Amino acid sequence: MTQRAKTDSDGPEPGGGGEGAAALGMAIDAGAELDPVHPMRPPAPRFKPGGLSTAEVAERVARGDVNDVPVRSSRSTSEIVRANVFTRFNAIIGVLWLIMLFVAPIQDSLFGFVIIANTGIGIIQELRAKKTLDGLAVIGEAKPSVRRDGRTAEISTSEIVLGDVIELGPGDKVVVDGTLGEAEGLEIDESLLTGEADPVLKKPGDQVMSGSFVVAGGGAFTAGKVGRAAYAAQLAEEASRFTLVHSELRTGISTILKYVTWMMIPTSIGLVLSQLVVKDSDLKDSIARTVGGIVPMIPEGLVLLTSVAFAIGVVRLGRRQCLVQELPAIEGLARVDVVCLDKTGTLTEGGMDVTELRPLGGEDARYVEKVLGALGESDPRPNASLQAVIDAYPDNAEWRCTESLPFSSARKYSGASFSEGDGENNTWLLGAPDVLLSPGDPALEEIEALNRQGLRVLLLARSARELDDPAVADGVRPTALVVLEQRLRPDAAETLRYFEDQGVKTKVISGDNAVSVGAVAAKLGLAGAQNTVDARELPDTKADMAEALDGRAVFGRVTPGQKRDMVAALQSRGHTVAMTGDGVNDVLALKDADIGVSMGSGSEATRAVAQIVLLNNSFATLPSVVAEGRRVIGNITRVATLFLVKTVYSVLLAILVVCAQVEYPFLPRHLTLLSTLTIGIPAFFLALAPNKERAQPHFVKRVMRYAIPGGVIAAVATFVTYLLARHHYTGAGSLEAETSAATLTLFLTSMWVLVIIARPYTWWRIALVGAMGGAFLLVLVVPWLQEFFQLRLEGTVVPWTAVAVAAAASVLIEFAFRWVGRKFPA
Repeated sequence: MTQRAKTDSDGPEPGGGGEGAAALGMAIDAGAELDPVHPMRPPAPRFKPGGLSTAEVAERVARGDVNDVPVRSSRSTSEIVRANVFTRFNAIIGVLWLIMLFVAPIQDSLFGFVIIANTGIGIIQELRAKKTLDGLAVIGEAKPSVRRDGRTAEISTSEIVLGDVIELGPGDKVVVDGTLGEAEGLEIDESLLTGEADPVLKKPGDQVMSGSFVVAGGGAFTAGKVGRAAYAAQLAEEASRFTLVHSELRTGISTILKYVTWMMIPTSIGLVLSQLVVKDSDLKDSIARTVGGIVPMIPEGLVLLTSVAFAIGVVRLGRRQCLVQELPAIEGLARVDVVCLDKTGTLTEGGMDVTELRPLGGEDARYVEKVLGALGESDPRPNASLQAVIDAYPDNAEWRCTESLPFSSARKYSGASFSEGDGENNTWLLGAPDVLLSPGDPALEEIEALNRQGLRVLLLARSARELDDPAVADGVRPTALVVLEQRLRPDAAETLRYFEDQGVKTKVISGDNAVSVGAVAAKLGLAGAQNTVDARELPDTKADMAEALDGRAVFGRVTPGQKRDMVAALQSRGHTVAMTGDGVNDVLALKDADIGVSMGSGSEATRAVAQIVLLNNSFATLPSVVAEGRRVIGNITRVATLFLVKTVYSVLLAILVVCAQVEYPFLPRHLTLLSTLTIGIPAFFLALAPNKERAQPHFVKRVMRYAIPGGVIAAVATFVTYLLARHHYTGAGSLEAETSAATLTLFLTSMWVLVIIARPYTWWRIALVGAMGGAFLLVLVVPWLQEFFQLRLEGTVVPWTAVAVAAAASVLIEFAFRWVGRKFPA
C-alpha cells in the first residue's frame, strides 16, 4: 500500500519549536535516523536487530512513550457508576424523593430507598462482571514477541515502548505502528483498515499499521507509534474498547422508555394541576398523592434488571472460561439460526499426527524424509500441518535454505529452495494435492481414497521453477504423499447435535480438501455431510451463492475471501450468522458475522475481532452461551411485561383521575408496597431463573401486546372500585378506606398478571407467588403494618366488592392474554 508523502503545503507539524527540539535531541541521543526532508520532525526510531536495552526501555517508560491503549473488555469503574446513577429516570425520581422527604412521612419516601438499593445492586453486579472480564482479558490477551537485550520474550501489549523491536509471524496482529526491519515472505492483510481484500507483500523499510495482521511469512519491525498515536487506536479507541453488537433487547427497551417519557409529561402536568389547583384539600396530602401518581409511571427497574441479567450472564460464562468481549453478544448468539464452523481447531483439535509417508514414482523414502525435515526447519513459524511433519521428521540434513515461501491459506502451499550439499539445488513445495496437481493426475485417485477416510493429505512436489516465479506450482513433479490424522474434539459431536435439536443450521466451511472435510463431518454425525461441496465450484454472485449454501452443509477448499462472501450471502437471506474459527484465514468472516467466536488458542488477530473467546478451547462451551442468552432474552421479555403493565395502569389511572376531578387514590407508600410485591421481588427471581425457550424476535411487540390490555383492565377495575368506595363511604377517614379498597383490587389484579407471567409453574415459582400474597395479607392483618402503610379495610361490602371486581378483571386479563397470543403472534 502506498502512502502519500507529506509536503510543506500540508501544514505545520504538531507541537511547538521548543518541544520539537527537545524530542529531536532525545531522538539523536537514542541513535535514531533524521528525516532528510523535515529535519525538525521527530524521526522514526532506528531498527536495532537485538532490540532495546533495559536502560533504554526504562528511559522511554519514564517519559511516557508506552503503549497505554485502554483494555477493550470492559468499562471503567467510573463509567459503570455514572451509567447506573446518572439516568433520566433516577433524576426524576430523585427530585420527587427530595420533595417527599420534606412534605410527607418517611413511609411515603420508601420508593427513593428502593431506587438507591436497585442502583447499588446494578453497580455491584456490573463491577463483578468487570472483574471477571478483566481477569479473562488478561488470560486471552495477545502477547507479542519483543526483542530486548538480544533476547526474545512475550510481553503484554501495554508494556511495549517506542523503539521496541517486535517479531511477526502467521496469525500475529500488528499491535502498534512501525517500520519493518526484517521481512521474509511477509504478507500482511490490511483489509480491516483499508478495505483492500488482497494481502500486501512487505519488505524492509515498509510501514506496518496496527490493526492489520500477518497471513504468511515472518519479520520484525520497530515500534514507531504507540498508545493512542497508533493508527487503529486513533480510528476506534472508544468503539473497540466497549463496542456493542446490535442488541434488540436494549434497542427495544430504549424505544419503550422514549414513548413512556412522552406519555408521562402531559399526564404528569394534568395530574399536578388537578391535585394541587383544582382540588381544595390539604396541600401536603395533595403533593404526596401527585407524587404517588407520577412515580409508578416510571419502569425504573427494567433497565436495572436487564443490566444485572447481562452482568450475571458474563460472570456465569466467565466461570466456564468464556470471555464475552461485547455484552450483548450473549443475546446475539441466542438469536443465531446459522452457525458456520471452521473444521480445523473447532471440530478438530489443533494438533495432527503423521500416520504414513507414501513416496511416489520410486523416490527413496530416506531422501524424502530429509526433504521434509529441511522444509520444517525452513519455516520459523510452522502451522499445525508442518509442525506434525517436523515432529515426525526432525531435520538431520545439512542443507542450506536459499529461499523460502511461507504457507498461505489463499495459495494452499508453502515451499523452499535448498542447496543440498552435493552441489544440487532444488525447489520443493508442500501443500494441497488438488491445488498442486493437474485435474487428471493419477495420484489424485489415491488421495481421494485417503480423504474419504477423513485423513488429511499433503503433497510433496519438486518444481523446476524458481520459488519467486508466480507459476512455481505449474508442472510440478509429485514426490510423496504425507498422510495426517486429525484429532476430533471429543465434545464436537454432542455440540453439533445440540444445535440440530435447537433448529440451528450448521455449516462446516474449511480450506481443506472437500472430501476429507465431509468425512470428518460424517464421523461427527452432521446431517448432509455426504453432500460435500468444493467451494471452487460455488457461484460468485451473492444470490446464487446463498441458494447453494441453503441446500448444503459441508464445504471444502474455501478461501478466506469466500468465507467472508458466504457469511454475507447467508445474511442476505435474513439469517443471523455466527462464525467460529481460530486461524488467520477466519478473521474476515469473523469480523463480518453477526457474532464472531474464537478459540483461545487461535491467532491474535482472530481473538481481537471476535465478540466471544472460548479460552478453554472447548467447542462444547457454545451451548452454555446460547443457554445464557436464551435465559436473558426470555426472562427479560417476561419481566418487562410486569413493569409495563404497571406503567400503563399508572398513566391511565392518572388520566381517569384528571377527567373525573377526584383525588388520586394512592399515596407513594401504597404503590411502593404493590410494586415490591407484584413486580420488584418476583421480577428479580424470574429474571435470573433458567429459561430454555427459543429466542424470539420483535421484543417491543411481544411485550406491549400483553402490557397494554393488562394495564388497561387493571386501571379500569381499580378506578371502578375507587368510585364505588367513594359512593359508599362518607365522613372522616373515608379517603383512607377508599384507598384501601382500590389498593386491594389493584393488588389482586396485578397478582393475576404475575400468576400468568410465572407460567410454566415449578415449585419455587408457586412458592414465590404464594409468598407475595402472604406478605400482603400480613400487611392487612397486623395493626402496626396497617398503620405504617395506611391500609385498613372498613366493613365487608366494599372489600368483598373490591375482590369481586378484581376477580372479574383477572378473568378478562386471562382471556385477553390468550386472545392476543392467538391474534397477534410475535
